[in-house]
Amino acid sequence: MSVVDSNSGPGGLQSVDRALQVLELLASWGSGGVSELATEIGVHKSTAFRLLGALEARDLVEQTAERGKYRLGFGLVRLARRVNIHLEITEQARTITENLAQKVGESINVAVLRENFAVNVVQSRGQASIASQNWIGQLTPLHATSSGKILLAYLDSGLRADLIGQGLERYTANTHTDPGLLQNELNLIVERGHATTYGELEIGLNAVAVPVRSEDGSVVAALTASGPAYRLTPERIAEILDDMETAGIELSRRLGHWGNAA
Repeated sequence: MSVVDSNSGPGGLQSVDRALQVLELLASWGSGGVSELATEIGVHKSTAFRLLGALEARDLVEQTAERGKYRLGFGLVRLARRVNIHLEITEQARTITENLAQKVGESINVAVLRENFAVNVVQSRGQASIASQNWIGQLTPLHATSSGKILLAYLDSGLRADLIGQGLERYTANTHTDPGLLQNELNLIVERGHATTYGELEIGLNAVAVPVRSEDGSVVAALTASGPAYRLTPERIAEILDDMETAGIELSRRLGHWGNAA
């Protein structure tokens, strides 16, 4: 293969493609040097060195004891773990959400964090919520949903502040858009172990959520019950909270968490 840089196609996509080629080659070879990687993917050595530097900065590759050689880094393990835990949540949650939906009669969802949104990956409908909206795959704002508030509340404080600093859009008159007040609410959520919303995303829609933890105790998802305000009142939420918390603990145990919920 000729060692020349191709200028065809958008530069950004070309760089991504080359970075993926580097990862695939290192996965196949076990380790490789800058020169041999450059030759294999058809770029100058300086280009290959920059690619490796960018990948190394994100722990996707690392240098071996042999100078100038690279191998895959543990950052890939971290990424793979996140994919696996999301797949496992979807697999393990279904029975729990179906049983809970039948018990409380409302729509039950499980949501995970995706960038600055909560995305619903599992939904079960109770008898009273047959005609409710399908939330599967929908990206919902963190600050205006009970699931999003759970995911925000248990984030690293720096990351949480960064996400809140991106702005808090108002969806209804009830949406909490003051950063300081939201921070106070998130602190209370951690203290109480659950989050609620009353018409903050849509007027007439109330919800309550509890955390779901992985093996290491970190919060990886939120289990939510949602329904119309005339039915899912604050009093009704108080009545179903024990069932919600029990289901959240059970799903956490299925994901390997047996420790203290605090």
